[in-house]
Amino acid sequence: MSWSIKIGRVAGTDVKIHVTFLLLLIWVAMVYYSEGGINAAIDGVVFVLALFGCVLLHEFGHALMARAFGIPTPDITLLPIGGVARLQRMPDKPVQEILVALAGPAVNVVIAVVLFVWLGAWRDLAEIEHLPRPRLDMVPKLAVVNVWLVLFNMLPAFPMDGGRVLRAVLALFTSYATATQIAARIGQFMAFLFGLAGLLGNPMLLFIALFIYLAAAQEASYAQMKEIAQGLVVRDAMLTRFTVLDARATLQDVINVLLQSGQHEFPVIDERGTVVGMLTRDEVIAGYRNHGPDMPVSEVMHRNVPTIHVNAPLERALQQMQECACPALAAVDRYGRVVGLVSPERIGEMMMIHAVLPRGANISWHKAGA
Repeated sequence: MSWSIKIGRVAGTDVKIHVTFLLLLIWVAMVYYSEGGINAAIDGVVFVLALFGCVLLHEFGHALMARAFGIPTPDITLLPIGGVARLQRMPDKPVQEILVALAGPAVNVVIAVVLFVWLGAWRDLAEIEHLPRPRLDMVPKLAVVNVWLVLFNMLPAFPMDGGRVLRAVLALFTSYATATQIAARIGQFMAFLFGLAGLLGNPMLLFIALFIYLAAAQEASYAQMKEIAQGLVVRDAMLTRFTVLDARATLQDVINVLLQSGQHEFPVIDERGTVVGMLTRDEVIAGYRNHGPDMPVSEVMHRNVPTIHVNAPLERALQQMQECACPALAAVDRYGRVVGLVSPERIGEMMMIHAVLPRGANISWHKAGA
């Protein structure tokens, strides 16, 4: 996720904070300062940090359960509206997805129970409406907030935890893509309700609504990609008319290509013809602006981008792009030569064409001459 700062690494997972999280801390400090001075501001910031410590543990609950099913979590990012654990892939079985989704809220349940029992915080439940007040004891307030985190996350608003449980349950009775579409529509409807509530007085709900709506749409699109990819191989979907860059080329060379073509991703090869990276149009423009035309493409490209065989299942290409966060994959033949380019944008074009085709229509996606 762009605009994120790495603050550590735990058990093979990078922990990051989004820069907007720092703005949240500043805003909290200002609000509490206006109500109770410098001590209240410090208390407010400490409470927010403690709260997001609970959110981080919540995300590690997802990550550890996913790891039990052989799914690594490259990073966890803390945002003002919560945390996001980026799994390399989603679990293959609905039951596994249910367990991964429930693992996060289960952590908050444990935290809340421990705090209530240890500190006898039940006596402060009546003060829940006073949560913004800096005078309220921090630990009871943290216990109550963990209860709210469980309730909020278990709303069936996909892609929140409750929405993922809903999608997994639906997937037991229908296709994965259909289950995702249904859960995404429910999530977007709830995002509309959150947005309406935000307009009536809670601006934070506006951000939550936007996040849920966009994330639900993205998940639904990916599920549709997977459905279309079933039964196809990389050769069926790859772009065959494209330009390959030499690692010694400069950004000026790429700009010249951009002006003559509509290509968005460029495989980069070394002198032996081996793929050593991938460069996107946006990276070319940003690199040109920041470093000038003579910067070698090898300095700004994505490195360690895997390749995929032209006869490999297209679903595997989607999974590899998700795992490595690659903009595209270079398709190679049995000799290791780059013969095609497959990207989410290319598959998105297939989705648009597929949507307008008559039911049962047959079409060859592969261009002649590849």
